[in-house]
Amino acid sequence: MKLDILGTVYDYQETTEKEDTRLCEADGYCDSYAKKIVVKNEYIENAPDSIQDFDELKRNVKRHECIHSFMFESGNREWAEDEKLIDWIAWQFPKMLKVFNEIEAI
Repeated sequence: MKLDILGTVYDYQETTEKEDTRLCEADGYCDSYAKKIVVKNEYIENAPDSIQDFDELKRNVKRHECIHSFMFESGNREWAEDEKLIDWIAWQFPKMLKVFNEIEAI
């Protein structure tokens, strides 16, 4: 799938750790130089440290990686590499969107 990130086309894909070893250490990544966003599409259920809601995790990872690309493409390289900031936006965005929709700001 192709995504338009501020006028730059990024390739978006969901794949497995076997197909992309970078996913062995992460749930997803944004490669701003290759213009690629990759998200893990399978998780081990019932593992001792397992997340219970995989769908919510995956949605958050998708937002997180896309926000990296938006920051990079807008020239905010330092912010694009700030995991704490990116994570905050990814977690809070659904709540923000709800309020924006309520006040017809979208």
